[in-house]
Amino acid sequence: MPIRPATTADVLQIAAIANAAYDIYVARIGKQPAPMIADFATHVINQEIFVDDAIDGLAGFIVLFPKDGRLFIENVAVSPERQGQGNGRRLFAFADAEAQRYEFDRLFLYTNIHMTENLDFYPKLGYLETHRVHEDGFHRIYFEKRLTP
Repeated sequence: MPIRPATTADVLQIAAIANAAYDIYVARIGKQPAPMIADFATHVINQEIFVDDAIDGLAGFIVLFPKDGRLFIENVAVSPERQGQGNGRRLFAFADAEAQRYEFDRLFLYTNIHMTENLDFYPKLGYLETHRVHEDGFHRIYFEKRLTP
C-alpha cells in the first residue's frame, strides 16, 4: 500500500497510533511527550502529514515540512503491533524522497533524551547528532541527515 497524504478521516486513527506508540515514554519523561498532544487536524489541513496505509488500517504516519532551509521531520510513529516490520524505515525513506523531490539536501529531526531507542535508530538511518537543548519543557537531541546528490 502506498504512503499517502492524510485526510480528516484519518485524524482519530493517527491520534490513536501516536498515543499507543508514545505511551511507553510518559513515565520516563514525567509527562506526555509532544507527539501525544500534537494538533493532527492542523497538520492535515497544512498537508504536512502522511500515512502508511495498510489493508486493515494505518500502520503509521510521518509529519514533515520545510523549516530553516531543510525538511523537518516533526513526528514519526508506527502502531506498536506493526513495529519491527520495516514501517518506520519505509516512512523515513519516504521523507528522504520528499526532501529530494523538493530539492532539500538535508533533513532534520529531534527526539527526547529519554527516548533512548531513537539514539541508536536514527544513526542507523544516516542521521548525526547536532546538538542538545531544553525547549518547550523537554530535553531534546537534534539530528541531521545530509542527502547525496
